[in-house]
Amino acid sequence: MTKQKIVVFTGAGISAESGIKTFRDSDGLWEEYNINDVATPQAWAKNRELVLEFYNKRRKQTQEAQPNLAHKALKELEKKYDVTIITQNIDDLHERAGSKKVVHLHGEINKARSTLDETLVYKIKGTEIKLGEKCERGSQLRPHIVWFGEQVPMMDVAYKMAAEADIFIVVGTSLVVYPAAGILNYVAPTVPKYMIDPSDVNVSGIKNLTIIKQKASVGLPQLVEELMK
Repeated sequence: MTKQKIVVFTGAGISAESGIKTFRDSDGLWEEYNINDVATPQAWAKNRELVLEFYNKRRKQTQEAQPNLAHKALKELEKKYDVTIITQNIDDLHERAGSKKVVHLHGEINKARSTLDETLVYKIKGTEIKLGEKCERGSQLRPHIVWFGEQVPMMDVAYKMAAEADIFIVVGTSLVVYPAAGILNYVAPTVPKYMIDPSDVNVSGIKNLTIIKQKASVGLPQLVEELMK
């Protein structure tokens, strides 16, 4: 018997509970930096050392963090369902919790890629990319991250997955940043949808949507318990 497909769309809120600050947090790592100085192609062209320093700090922070109850609950779903996670997060907490199928929309903090050729991607040993570290074509390695102003190459893949879902779950994201914010529009109207968010969310016109007003580590284990019955 074929397992039902659950597609889960995750954002910064799920990792925030593991201690990874989002750039919107007032006490977050981003406070020390201007986004335009560290997270755009223009920033990379202007000051590579500063960009590398920022991501080296973020990498260290993410490697020290541990998966929380929300990440672990998603792993539990795999016992009964075919689960795909589409994440806006650049950390590897889903993988470390044991989830098998994870699609990263915005890249991965633990990988580096060539500035010249984006198909050349490497796993980083340790926590740092250093100035002067190059790919085999002699180009400086950069973080394997989609910066503000760059295309999101995996977005079309994500839309296709959303369209094939039997159940769709949104957790840790308020769906305000496009293109990712449009993903609910690709899910069939008849498909049950769940959104877990402690704040008031503005999602009008979406059919079959249940809002669970809890933080991820509380709401997701509750939902998983229901779905496993």
